[in-house]
Amino acid sequence: MAVIAMRIAVSPVSHARVDAEGLLLSADPAILGLNGRAGGALRQSLAVPSIAMLARLAVRLQVAVQRRVSIADGEQDLELWVRAQPDGHLAISGWSETPAWRAAPNPVPPVVPAGAWGWETDASLRLTYIAPGAGIAGGGEAFTMLGRPLTSLFGFDEGPDGVMPIMDALARRRPLRAQPAKLHPGGAALMLSAEVRVDQMGGFAGLSGIAEPVAMAASPVEGLSDGFTTGLDRALRRPLARIVANADSIQAEADGPIARDYADYAADIATAGRHLLDLVDDLVDLQAIERPDFTPEIEPIDLADVARRAAGLLAVRADHAGVILDRPDQDEHAAGLGDFRRCLQIVVNLIGNAIRYSPQGERVFVTAMMINDRACVTVADHGKGIAEKDQARIFEKFERIDPSEPGGNGLGLFIARRLARAMGGDLTVTSAPGEGALFTLALPIG
Repeated sequence: MAVIAMRIAVSPVSHARVDAEGLLLSADPAILGLNGRAGGALRQSLAVPSIAMLARLAVRLQVAVQRRVSIADGEQDLELWVRAQPDGHLAISGWSETPAWRAAPNPVPPVVPAGAWGWETDASLRLTYIAPGAGIAGGGEAFTMLGRPLTSLFGFDEGPDGVMPIMDALARRRPLRAQPAKLHPGGAALMLSAEVRVDQMGGFAGLSGIAEPVAMAASPVEGLSDGFTTGLDRALRRPLARIVANADSIQAEADGPIARDYADYAADIATAGRHLLDLVDDLVDLQAIERPDFTPEIEPIDLADVARRAAGLLAVRADHAGVILDRPDQDEHAAGLGDFRRCLQIVVNLIGNAIRYSPQGERVFVTAMMINDRACVTVADHGKGIAEKDQARIFEKFERIDPSEPGGNGLGLFIARRLARAMGGDLTVTSAPGEGALFTLALPIG
């Protein structure tokens, strides 16, 4: 690169000429050297792609084209100002050098306590590192897990407050703390923590974490509800997820064409599996909110942002149902106090219900606003509406207006209202038969 610096001092502007086919006819030493390092030579196509592109563009448009370009040249990058004429003449100036881009080094690994071990993932949450001391049972080797999803190594459990910390950490790109987990295979109890890794542009690049073994102390006798729900969650979630994944694969004809009837059967199986997974999720939430010590994590949140995120999560479902989602604009805000994850859960439930009961081609309106001393999100649909005598009943446990209709299990709105009230707010409905329904989540202002 010192050679280039000398040439810059002698000739601030370098010239070259190409013909109509892009062949380099002549060039000053600086351009000739740059082209040679890129693998080109005289009477051959110009080998520096960004300069060759400008030369072709000038010839095609028959106008002068000038632009700043950045070119990788050995261990340095060159910032050049290129002017290309329609007759094939090139004038290149600037010739400023900058250090070549290098990926940001991984953060300094956290201090690993005695008995614990480290792990890392990429941005897709696939394992890129597992410490040799992982202690994978069943004769497994740590290196065989590399490249596989994080969930192939850990099974995640809820914390004491009924929340799964890793979901909040990933949603907000913040450090993971106190995530209960089980090691696969073997089932050893662990407590996970992790720092978020970022790439050169500040984007999410993965997790760098620690797994600490947890001593399994004898626990007091659990109530029937707690023990049953926990066992149900662990026993059903993985096989149901596998059933849904396999049914989706069959329905998509991933392994080759099949009869249309069989593809439809597979779609029905996947739908039923998802319904059962939703039921398991609702039972786990029900167990959490009915604990005497259940307390949401209250913090300042923007309900307009929650509404936009919830609508984004259900955009594909709305599109498949032929329903248009009308969500808050980016410049709309509604500052309130609540638990971000639980508010997102409530609004997703409301929008999902609105999509389910909206006729094809209709709109679902999701709005956020300040009403008196409350921050509010409203979800309005043009479905068949709810009679006044049923409006209190839909918020009760396992209640549905018409059990014969496809849909939920009668827990969603019960859980949603309990969560809203636990955050100091409320969930209400305004409706009439044939006129749709409007649900309002209201929280204290932030």
